[in-house]
Amino acid sequence: MAVFTEVSDKDARELLRRMSLGSFKELRGIQGGIENTNYFLTTEQGEWVLTLFERLTAEQLPFYLYLMKHLAQAGIPVPDPQAETRSGDILLSVCGKPASIVNRLPGKSELAPQPAHCAAVGEMLARMHLAGRDYDRQQPNLRSLPWWNETVPTVIPHIDAPTADLLRSELAFQNHVAASPAYAALPRGPVHADLFRDNVMFDGERLTGFFDFYFAGVDSWLFDLAVCLNDWCIEHATGAHDATKAKAMIDAYQSVRPLTAAERELFNPMLRAGALRFWISRLWDFHLPREASMLVPHDPTHFERVLRQRLAHPVALD
Repeated sequence: MAVFTEVSDKDARELLRRMSLGSFKELRGIQGGIENTNYFLTTEQGEWVLTLFERLTAEQLPFYLYLMKHLAQAGIPVPDPQAETRSGDILLSVCGKPASIVNRLPGKSELAPQPAHCAAVGEMLARMHLAGRDYDRQQPNLRSLPWWNETVPTVIPHIDAPTADLLRSELAFQNHVAASPAYAALPRGPVHADLFRDNVMFDGERLTGFFDFYFAGVDSWLFDLAVCLNDWCIEHATGAHDATKAKAMIDAYQSVRPLTAAERELFNPMLRAGALRFWISRLWDFHLPREASMLVPHDPTHFERVLRQRLAHPVALD
């Protein structure tokens, strides 16, 4: 999260007059992240997160906000968008930007997860996938293959030739995979698509919530699982696979929703896809940055290392 648009206490008080969340106490900018402006907003009724959307449009946002509302109503621990008192709208406007207010989830992020944390994420991810099956709004994952194909040519001039060769080669492979019958057979539905360690809350080993759904979209459930495995179940210094943590996550996921034959066939290609997606976006953010207060771009070489590990050491499913 980051601050691209400065929101004043006066702006926040004006917003709260349209809500039923209690009177204003404090507004604090949140550091980290790369897409939106985020603040912690404290009122007499509790803690909230105010988000101003810097890239997503008012036409795109209902998919994300109503997905969160749908999942919350299904018992999945996710932020629940709050509505204006009179209109009932959950898509708000602050400082001329589309915005939302959600409840702040309890707990804290677990940045050094153990197998029990990985298992909790796997189980809840599968529950989330199943809970989203009857969500009727449609929007593709906006950071999937078409975006990769569009973005890679813009970052190629900023990297050396051997790195560019790897990037082009893996992109060609993923286009080949996407044209395969197995890919067409992958189960699909709403996915989080960005469920990293800092987007999950825990109280000890108990998972208390998923948040930051603003990369969500309709995509393969396997891709969503692969993104998780590439963050939760690796050695961060090297990008190497952690078999113990991965087994915990995969077993817990499959206890709720067993993988299909097509998913098992494309398991390693999707691990590579998950690494490629974030390598591309981090190259883009690093070399073509936007102005933002408190913005710290992520190191793009991290997911290059993860991809190289996935290429060198395919994972065998039990």
